[in-house]
Formats: sequence, C-alpha cells, structure tokens
Amino acid sequence: MATVASEAPLIGSAQATPDTPRTEPTSDRIVALDFVRGAALFGILLMNITGFGLPHAYSNPMNAGGAEGANLLSWMIIQIGFEGTQRGLFSMLFGAGIILFTSRLEAKGRSDVGDIYARRNLWLIAFGMVNGFILLWSGDILYFYGLTALLVFPFRKLGVRTLMIIGIAGMLASALWNAKDTADLMRYHEAYEASQVAGAQLEPGQQALADKWQGALADYSPSPETQRDYVQQRTQSYAAAFVQVAAETVHAESWYFYRWFFDIFSMMLIGMALFKAGVFTLERSTRFYVALMLIGYGVGLTVNVLETRLVIEGGFGLLAMSQSQITYDLGRLAMTAGHLGLLLLIARSGVFPLFQHALACVGRMAFTNYLTHSLVCAIFFVGLGYFGQLERHQLYYVVFTIWAVQLVISPLWLSRYSMGPLEWLWRGLTYGALPKLRRGNGAAA
Repeated sequence: MATVASEAPLIGSAQATPDTPRTEPTSDRIVALDFVRGAALFGILLMNITGFGLPHAYSNPMNAGGAEGANLLSWMIIQIGFEGTQRGLFSMLFGAGIILFTSRLEAKGRSDVGDIYARRNLWLIAFGMVNGFILLWSGDILYFYGLTALLVFPFRKLGVRTLMIIGIAGMLASALWNAKDTADLMRYHEAYEASQVAGAQLEPGQQALADKWQGALADYSPSPETQRDYVQQRTQSYAAAFVQVAAETVHAESWYFYRWFFDIFSMMLIGMALFKAGVFTLERSTRFYVALMLIGYGVGLTVNVLETRLVIEGGFGLLAMSQSQITYDLGRLAMTAGHLGLLLLIARSGVFPLFQHALACVGRMAFTNYLTHSLVCAIFFVGLGYFGQLERHQLYYVVFTIWAVQLVISPLWLSRYSMGPLEWLWRGLTYGALPKLRRGNGAAA
C-alpha cells in the first residue's frame, strides 16, 4: 500500500488532506449529522458528570450525592430518559462517520484507505489513553471507539439489512450477557443467605459463591470510611489522583472492553446501516421519523419506568439493580431510537435556527469539546477540590454551564477556523501533514 510519506510533507505545512471536501467545509457537511452529534455530546456529559463529581454514585445514588428530593428526581430523570442512550447515539454516529470518512477517501481513488483509517483510529486510541490517564477520566470512550473501529472496518461494505441483522444480534448477545450476570449474582446471593443461617456449614464451592456476593456488595456499596478515603485521595494532589484513576483506567481499558464490546460494536453497525438508509441525512419521510420517535419512546419509557420502579422499591439494593439490567438493552435501544427520531425531526423542521446552528457547531468540534469536558472537570473537581462535595442535582449546574459556554465558543471558533483545534491536530497526525486551519477572508461558518 502507498504510504502518506510519499504523498504529503511532514507535519508543519498547512494544506488540504486527502479526506478534505473539494468544496468549502460548510457546504459539504451533513448538518443534521452534526446537530445530532452535538446533542449526543452534551448528553454524554449529562451522564458522565456523576463519575466526574461523585464517588461510586453512578449506579448507586445511596453512596454519595443524595437519594431524596431533588437528588432522587435528578437520578430518576437520568435513569428513565437518558441512561445508555447518549452512548448509543454517539456510537451510531461514529459508525455513520466511518462510512462518510472511508467513502470520501475511496471516491478520490485512494489506494491506502486502510492505512489512513488504521492510523486515524490508532491515534484515537492514544488520545483515549491521554484522557484516561492524564486528564483523569477512567470513563473515557475514545479508547473503546478507536479499538472497536479497527474491527468494524471490514463490515463497512455490507448492505443495510445485513448490518442491521448483525447489529441487532450483537445487542441480543449484550442482553444475554446482562442476564447471565444477573443469574450469577442471584446464585451468589442465595449462597450468602444460606451461609447466614445459624449453624450453617457450606461446601467450599457454595462458600466461594457467598464470598463473591460479599465482594460484589462491597464494590457496589462501599463503607463510609472507604468513601472518605477515596475522596481524600482524589482531591489530595494530582499525583495522588493519578495513582487512583490510573488503576481504574487500566481495568476499564482491559476488562471493560470485552464486557461492553457487543454494546459498542453493535451500535456502530446499526449507525452504518442508518446512514446508508438515509436516516441521518433526512432522506426518509417525516412519517418515518415520527414513527421512530413514538414507537421508541412508547417502548423505552415503559421499560425504563418499570426498571426504575424496581430499583427504588428494592431500596437501591444490588440485587434489584442487577435485576433491572435484564431488560436494560431493550429500554436503552428503544429510547435511543426515540431521541434520534425527535432530533432529526427538529433538524428537518428548521425551528430554532440559531440554536441548531450552535449545536451543530458543537458537533463539528465534538472531539475537542469532549476532551474539554475532561479537562474542565479535572480542574474543577480534582484541582479545586469539589469532588464528592456537591449534591447530585448540583452537578447539573456544572453541566449546564459547560453547555452554555460551548454553545457560544464553538460557533465563534468555526467562524474563524475550519475545524476544532484537536480535530486539526488529529488530522495532521493521521496524514503527517497539518491541514489549513484558519479560514480565508470572508468565509463564514
């Protein structure tokens, strides 16, 4: 295969790269795709803020941040309306982006599409590791996307129906894994209950299961002393926080990749299928998007309300939380479809044009804005010591502030520059040549 070195100078020059559109960037972009990406990016922060600001409180609100009043309401809104959906949207958009990126290169007759694609995603993996270790965010998604994208590449030429079948099959595999985890946890709990009977003597195998329940419970509901020590280490210094988060990032970027592989892989394939079917590019009828929204919300809200009720009635216990995961993928996939239908209807309607434009600009700079979330939260929660200090509902004041700032800065930046600063760096690293960043006189975003 041809190499970039034979076709482009080293980093330092300003020029177009092989995937740069022949026309002005703003006239060749799919604005609806950018708008949905911007919404998904904001939704990602809506979910991640709990991990940024509270210790061990993402799944169990009893651990930190409060589980009553406004805090309980905040948890319920997130669980019912957004849990897993923003990651789903982001993954589908990434899959659509794979088709857009590779087809643009292939249309130019490139013979090294695979080389460019591999470098692009290897650099994404590297950025993900920077996010996980240096920016102290063990919940990074870039590492997972870059690694999964390398495996998705051979599927890009498949038809819409085949992509959807494989994607849905993968989601079914993810659901079955959730069901297995719940069944295992119930066995652990039964063994533990048997061990608590006066004078009970368990066989070694049963005792091992009882011990696993106690270990899982300790992870799910850490003691107040453990929580206090955890917060103290996170806010003591950058070095102390690095040691703590690095261990979590290592675990996330190894075991979690296998555990959640079907989740990300499947949603990428579904995103590819939707892009090829013209869903993201508003080529389908308004009736289609309305049906997508109504059916998605109808199924998703029903499932998620029942799951949330189960967890609350179970006192936020580990067993109740695990049992709610059996239908997790059904509710999540349906709600994701509902959100997608609503967002694309808004994009098609043209309502709130200034807001749509601003959010689309956020989406065009999604890479820069995503890593900015980690940087700002590291400074605020670790550097300034607010980690573990806010109630759950107060975390969303931080979220809304970041949203507002990025809605203003992103359009201003793109009125002067052709892409976000980290998008520019990423593209330069991919091709070994930095593209032109500043717009010419008179260009407008």
